[in-house]
Amino acid sequence: MTVEPHADGLMYMPTEPPTLLRLFTPQFDATSVVPGLAVVALIAYLLGVRALRRRRLRWPWHRTVTFVAGIVTVLLVTATQVMGYGMMLFSIHMLQKMSLTVVSAMLLMLGAPVSLAIRALPRRGWGAVARRLLLRALRSKLARLLAHPVVTTVIFVGSLYALYFTPVFDFLMRSWWGNVVMLLFFLSTGLLAFGGAFALGPWPHRASPPARLAELVVPGPLHAFFAVALMMASTPVVRTFANPPPGWGIDVMTDQLAAGNIVWGFGEVPSIIAVAIVYLQWTRSEETLTKVSDRRVDADLEAYNAHLRRLAEDSPRG
Repeated sequence: MTVEPHADGLMYMPTEPPTLLRLFTPQFDATSVVPGLAVVALIAYLLGVRALRRRRLRWPWHRTVTFVAGIVTVLLVTATQVMGYGMMLFSIHMLQKMSLTVVSAMLLMLGAPVSLAIRALPRRGWGAVARRLLLRALRSKLARLLAHPVVTTVIFVGSLYALYFTPVFDFLMRSWWGNVVMLLFFLSTGLLAFGGAFALGPWPHRASPPARLAELVVPGPLHAFFAVALMMASTPVVRTFANPPPGWGIDVMTDQLAAGNIVWGFGEVPSIIAVAIVYLQWTRSEETLTKVSDRRVDADLEAYNAHLRRLAEDSPRG
């Protein structure tokens, strides 16, 4: 695998056409900011789990598994040659973008990192300060605004049209830092969307289960329309990918068609899984409420019967 420096000299670009092996060859350069942050997040999460265990507090193992899986997916598309190819081919870029926005974000939020942080941070010393700051941030007006389902949906879907159908995308893709900022933005929009939809632990805005389902369903048609627009376009949508390396034998319109199919697939399948998860949460919460209500009714009946027995015992016998 041969690479050459990017125009800014701070990242490396592949010189050979992509294969599965080349795509997932490790790449570490200036763009390694994202994988570095991912590793820090993983270490912090595992330390939080260990802190709970030391206090003999349980933490669901499946939460840890999903969070680790989310970090792995982040690393697969940011610490490999996917970074270089993603700046040269629309299909690879869209694979990277949708992986971060949908798959990685969904897995990370299923790990309930906010809930873990609240429970794991100590209540004394610097840990208590960090805990108070986190709670204050979650309760702030800005957090409640950003976590509102309408806002998250607009950001989640609107960013597609605002970036790819305007000159903003081409401007960001001129440099490694612009690409990194864009990737962090993609991941953040997904975290906001799925954080509100799953509503695991404390969250700035907690919507009802029907509203959370709507938050997952509404973006589907809008993603599909964007995908169709890419696939039906007769010219390249963005200039960055208009001229793939001539020696690679890649047709720009075929590559754009593949990008549209990737958007379509990632917009449908993971969303169906997320809807199923939220619906399961809803049914379980209803079952729990029903059981609690039944127990209260039984307790009230038992108390009433006991009261009648006491009246019967205290009443004079004829």
